[in-house]
Amino acid sequence: MPRKSAFTFSTATFLKRIGSRRTSREYQNKQLIFSQGDAADAIFYVEAGNVKLTVLSKSGKKAVIAIFQQGDFFGEGCLGAPSRRTSSATAVHATTIARVEKAIIVQMIHDDSAFARLFIAYLLCSVSRIEDDFLDQLFNSSEKRLARTLLLLAKFGTKSKLDPAILKVSQGTLAEMIGTTRSRVSFFMNRFRKLGLIDYNGSLRVHRALLTFFSHE
Repeated sequence: MPRKSAFTFSTATFLKRIGSRRTSREYQNKQLIFSQGDAADAIFYVEAGNVKLTVLSKSGKKAVIAIFQQGDFFGEGCLGAPSRRTSSATAVHATTIARVEKAIIVQMIHDDSAFARLFIAYLLCSVSRIEDDFLDQLFNSSEKRLARTLLLLAKFGTKSKLDPAILKVSQGTLAEMIGTTRSRVSFFMNRFRKLGLIDYNGSLRVHRALLTFFSHE
């Protein structure tokens, strides 16, 4: 994660500038935020919770291509030519999303060149991370994809987080997110628990040791 500086895009500053021109809405687990094929007319910001981005093929096969966390923007494809959504966005457990109309963002980019440069750089970094998510789906084993997903949801990988993270996500949701079966997720979760990487007894606690496991597997 890049260090913040005077030349780094600040989501807090951005939201302050947007002010009342954004609308916030709460979503429940598995609730759609937008669907593949919808008009792309706004950009979204994760105020709390997590969002998964999925693509449905013509044959009916669904794949998760990205996971967004608190502080992330998504739906930036609306900033191009008039188009339709090429993917669906769904809340993962209780999530709060801010929506900003495309016209507002375009006007800000037009009026403030410094903001435009920083925002475009931020979006390019976001695209790079989505590519990492996609490569994870293509080349990593189901077990490693599960470990990476748990780390993303727990926000591990940031230098300061040491205590276990408590997650509210079902095995069924995890299975859908990594593209495998619930029984396989259950098998891997039991293995992680035996290794002391997680505690899973009603609630899910992810330990930082999982990051070491993921890095060395």
